[in-house]
Formats: sequence, structure tokens, C-alpha cells
Amino acid sequence: MILRGLFMLARGKKTGINEFSASMDGFTASLAPLIAFPLVGAGISALNGQWAFALVSLFSRICAVLVLPVIVYEFAQRTGREALWLRTATALDWAFWMLLPVLFVAAFIAAVIVQFGLGMAQAEMLALGFAGIYLLWYHWFIMRAGLGLNGWQAGGLLLFSSLMIAAFSAAPLLVFPELYKQAMPF
Repeated sequence: MILRGLFMLARGKKTGINEFSASMDGFTASLAPLIAFPLVGAGISALNGQWAFALVSLFSRICAVLVLPVIVYEFAQRTGREALWLRTATALDWAFWMLLPVLFVAAFIAAVIVQFGLGMAQAEMLALGFAGIYLLWYHWFIMRAGLGLNGWQAGGLLLFSSLMIAAFSAAPLLVFPELYKQAMPF
């Protein structure tokens, strides 16, 4: 059901949102891998003796993962759509995994563009740009379909949530740049 819903939404079919659970169990299942990967990464950093980096990056990533469902909940509650937030947040969490097929398609497109004479670096940037725009559209569409929003409302919600995710993701780098310099030797 989840894969079918992801690919229906990816093709612009609003009914794909109905393939996602509107239960707390479904929502927590969608969060589990998004929290597990930062935990594993932090564990690896900690085992390498980089405890401060591990903790800061773990908390940053967990906040970045959790801020989207919180924003969706608050928006839904303030606009009288509280009954719709759980399914929408669940779909948005699972939408993270669309990154893999989209990047695969982007790599294929970049390879084709290179065959027409564009340099590899330019082709990669072009393909990644289109992939990023598509993924933004995809999140916008999920918000629109899931919460029953018009295009402008979904766009505002997308913009605000993207800025908040970026802020939580970048905050440790801005506050503790020395930790990242120690952990990332390049």
C-alpha cells in the first residue's frame, strides 16, 4: 500500500494519499527509519571518538525529522483540518524514500545529456536541479492532497517547513563549526 501510494502521488494522483495509514502506529512506523539512520550515524561517530559531533548531529537530525510533522499538525489544527494531519505526516515521512528513484532517474538524465555534448559537471547540476524541483513539487502535492489545501496554502506550508528543516539541519554547523571541522577533514 505504501509503495502504491508513493507512486500514485508521484504521478499526481490525489487518491494516492488514501494508501497511507491515518493511525498513530502507521505514523510511528514511518518515523522509525528516519530516526534509525541518524542514530546509526551518531553511533559510528561516537565509536570513532567524536562524541560531541555525534551528539550534536544526532539531535540536529532528529529535530529536522520531527519538525515537519509538528508543523503539519499545527497547521492542520489552526485551519480546522486536524483529522487529516496524521495521514499527511505519514505520507510525507514515507516520501523521503522517493529520493532514491528520483536520483536514479536524475543520473540517467545526466548521462544522456552528456552524450549530447554538455560537460559532466553541468549535466549533473542540471539533473540534480530538476530532481530537487520535482521533490519540492512532490512534497507540495502531498500537502495539498493530504490536507485538502489550495496551491498557495500548500506552497506557503512547503516554504515554511523547508526553511525550518534547513534551519535545524544547519544550526549545529553554525553554532559549533569546530566540531564539523574536526569530524570532516576536507
